[in-house]
Amino acid sequence: MRPILVHLPFGLPLYAYGTMLCLSVIVGRLLAIRLATRAGMDAELADRCIVWTLVGACVGARLLYVVTNLDQFDSVLDVFKWWKGGLVAYGGFLGGFVGTLAFCRRHRLNVLAWTDAVAPSLCVGLMLTRVGCFLAGCDFGQPWNGPWAVRFPAGSLASQQQAFQGLLPSAAMPSLPVHPTQIYESLAGLALLLIAAVVRRRQTVPGQAFLAVVLGYSVCRYVIEIFRADLDRGNVGPFSASQFIAIATFVAAALFLWIRGRSRTMRSTPGVTV
Repeated sequence: MRPILVHLPFGLPLYAYGTMLCLSVIVGRLLAIRLATRAGMDAELADRCIVWTLVGACVGARLLYVVTNLDQFDSVLDVFKWWKGGLVAYGGFLGGFVGTLAFCRRHRLNVLAWTDAVAPSLCVGLMLTRVGCFLAGCDFGQPWNGPWAVRFPAGSLASQQQAFQGLLPSAAMPSLPVHPTQIYESLAGLALLLIAAVVRRRQTVPGQAFLAVVLGYSVCRYVIEIFRADLDRGNVGPFSASQFIAIATFVAAALFLWIRGRSRTMRSTPGVTV
């Protein structure tokens, strides 16, 4: 755990999570523009679409955190204090998709072709930001004594929560060994990046690479949530908020693929009109 990477001149801290988030934006933008231009899209339009995507992602990530943690906000002004932390990855994905959809509809672009171009960037962002989470000590896992379990230092979010739950005598002690769920999700991002690369080369219609990432991430996130322990994730019935969204997005993506495949089959069948 290293929440502050270095101190800049005048004592300004360079935070690990913010650094990895900025790095993911830079790398993701460059990758998305490169893939979009390879697919025949206008580079300037692609760059402008990224701005809409990022704005939507920031708003969505913050909004989902606020909705699932209303008790942490004493006033409306607290909602806008971004620097205090509080973002949810799934909210960012959904908000980014809304921003992308709005831009593509406004400029009459093929939204599925664009999402294919940006899908690898989503995976890269997942890989890098979850490393930032690990360094910051947030999004930690359940206590576990397995071979790759990790301990977070005294005063970390993990040790504070475990002390609050009575698992530790004091938050002044290092945490119990826990699942490194941040690393699990970072590795999931790497696996999804490889899947996106393979599907992009073999896909027959626009949208397949993006939907493959959506389906894969839904499964990965649902499973990883089982091993997470942080309490500020929110719940929907027996599920965490992210598990509920994972189920909904998986069903939506699978249904879209089924309808799209059925429509293509009907079009290719002689005598069938659609």
